Amino acid sequence: MASFNYTVDTHPMADEIGKVSNHVTATTGAVVAMQAAVVLAEKRAADLVCDNVNRGFYSLIRSQISQKTAKLQSEVDSHLMQLSQQKKALLAIKFRMERDFNMISNRYTKLFNGLNANLKQRVFELDKPTIDFAVKEIDKVSNRTKYLTAAVSVNQLESLSSSQKILASSVKYKGSKVINSIKAFLSEMNAQKKLTDKILINDHRYVSDAKSLIPIIILESNSDNSVSRNLEFKISEAEISQNTKQAIENKLYASVSELKWKMSTIDEKEILSEFSKLNDLSGAAKRVKEMTMQLFQSNKFETL
Repeated sequence: MASFNYTVDTHPMADEIGKVSNHVTATTGAVVAMQAAVVLAEKRAADLVCDNVNRGFYSLIRSQISQKTAKLQSEVDSHLMQLSQQKKALLAIKFRMERDFNMISNRYTKLFNGLNANLKQRVFELDKPTIDFAVKEIDKVSNRTKYLTAAVSVNQLESLSSSQKILASSVKYKGSKVINSIKAFLSEMNAQKKLTDKILINDHRYVSDAKSLIPIIILESNSDNSVSRNLEFKISEAEISQNTKQAIENKLYASVSELKWKMSTIDEKEILSEFSKLNDLSGAAKRVKEMTMQLFQSNKFETL
């Protein structure tokens, strides 16, 4: 049997395997570097996500706190405005109560002072001599030293002039008091006379015959298409007797044919406003009020 021996050169294969080994080593280094980069990127991404989550959470909390603060601030402002309005209302009530109290106090003070003076006068009239003695005479006796003129028992020439001056001064003082009393009395009488003339009615101002102006309303209307018309008179009943009212109606019936009607020249807005008020105050139904206003606005009336 034949045998063959071959010699195979493995250097190229070893070289290639060495190159592969170098590439594997490089790949291993690259994988390690990539893994480190991935870990670093994941860490950065995690940190970024955490930062964003934290920032969003704090922003949300801050926004909620701001909303609650704004809401509470608005409530506080509304309560403050309400308290301010209540303060103004209370101050107005206080001012009105003080004014009413002062008015009532002055009224009752005047009333009780008048009652006291009246009762004092009545009590004094019960026993006038005793009261005069107790009030007037006792005061005179007690104050007689003030009314006496200073005088000396022995008058010499050098003291006579001083005594006369003192006497003259006392007379002048009493005279001035009398004059002031008369002046006050006359002034008070004059003021009372003027006030009485303003209050009282003098009979000479009025005469038996006088002319009075009485307002009269003449209504001429027709309820159908006929030619006949209805006449109606509205006469004021204040201070007018029935006979006078009847005489006025008779005079109107006699002279109504001479009266001429013409289109109204008065202010219709004022009449419309007054009629609207009366229509609103009436107890009729809403449909009746609307129809009444419509008829009134479409109507054209004439005056004398």
